[in-house]
Amino acid sequence: MNRIGERIEPAPEAEPQRSAAWRDDRRHVLHSWSAQAQIDPAVIVGAQGAWFWDEHGTRWLDFSSQLVNVNLGHQHPALVEAIRAQAGKLCTLAPYHANEATAQAARMIAEVAPGDLDRVFFTNGGAEAVENAVRIARQHTGRHKLLAMYRSYHGATAGALALTGDPRRWNGEPGSAGVVRFWGPYPYRSAFYASDAAQECERALAHLRQTLELEGAHTVAAILLESVVGGNGILVPPDGYLQGVRELCDRHGIVLIADEVMAGFGRCGEWFAIDRWGVVPDLITFAKGVNCGYVPLGGVIVSERIAEAYDRKPFPGGLTYSGHPLACAAAVACIEVYRSEGLIGRARRIGEEIIGPALAAMAQRHASVGEVRGLGAFWAIELVRDRATREPLVPFNAAGAANAPMAELVAACKRGGVWPFAAGNRLHVVPPLNIGEDELRHGLATIDEALAVVDRYAAG
Repeated sequence: MNRIGERIEPAPEAEPQRSAAWRDDRRHVLHSWSAQAQIDPAVIVGAQGAWFWDEHGTRWLDFSSQLVNVNLGHQHPALVEAIRAQAGKLCTLAPYHANEATAQAARMIAEVAPGDLDRVFFTNGGAEAVENAVRIARQHTGRHKLLAMYRSYHGATAGALALTGDPRRWNGEPGSAGVVRFWGPYPYRSAFYASDAAQECERALAHLRQTLELEGAHTVAAILLESVVGGNGILVPPDGYLQGVRELCDRHGIVLIADEVMAGFGRCGEWFAIDRWGVVPDLITFAKGVNCGYVPLGGVIVSERIAEAYDRKPFPGGLTYSGHPLACAAAVACIEVYRSEGLIGRARRIGEEIIGPALAAMAQRHASVGEVRGLGAFWAIELVRDRATREPLVPFNAAGAANAPMAELVAACKRGGVWPFAAGNRLHVVPPLNIGEDELRHGLATIDEALAVVDRYAAG
């Protein structure tokens, strides 16, 4: 393992040597959300802990946890061994059978879920979890409408994309019928002209109440929301907001679905982010941190009140790989590591003691920083051209030349040996929960230095 921040630079040459893996990738692989001719992906050949490296030996500290899923870092020995041991005895199985790994994973997930959420339907990832949660809610209520936020991302399958609020849904439209969008709380860029978080909470709930009135609450099957909005800004709801949504759902017989795909399994310093506010949803969708993506896995945690109906009628969904033994064995090992290494509390602590204070100090030093916000190991730096007007550093949904300032910032981070997570006009700070404290401070210092690149775009 190299020293923190040390990189092995490729030998200087006019053109980098292109490997067979790179050539095959460029010829045959379609990369998600990308114009294929405009990308030049690094060929990653290894990873360990909070680091990964390419075929030239260039190393990066993984401050993105890949796609905010590698909560335990790379190649954690407990997860690798669990997959290896499971592969030695049973690799795969049709989901109408029972097996030890799947049953144990379901029990352990139910143990950490809030309230009476005690049954698990396994999927292959987060988008399928959302699809099935919506199907359950519609069947349970006999209603068809679904309320979801504008600032949201729920997945790229047809139904999940229709529920997504951000621009990734545009090319999938027209989507499935019955989706109604509403504005969630975002004090820094309030849609309700609120002056503080308490007023934002009050006005956002009033807006949601009015939306239900105008849509007909009796036609609404579910309200779907990310407990803490992830890819659209790491928007932490003001205290009282989720409690208010729960109250509205109870009043009108609406199913509350908490999308915890990104925010769950310790990312926010709780088993599930919604636990911070003591709110119990009816359904939770999960993926990512349940086993850190070592083998694809997601699912829906279902309350007993809803699940008991499936004792008398068929469950309305099925997947060939539901409860895949290799994926579930990794989940069992992953949850055991969260417990044995105290990582839920550690995530909360590093957020409060290291990440939060470091980002607050950056906000004081850099004119480009409009706001920092987050919980646990889940933070965002919102970048602006003018703090007074809050004009974003780059326009909404910027691409090409319009996104140049953010591209420059990302490049500066990578030159410093840190792989960042950039979204819109924000840099998200989302390292593995078990990252070493020296590594964490090094990554934060690298971002601090890189922000000078975009300060020149900022007024004052």
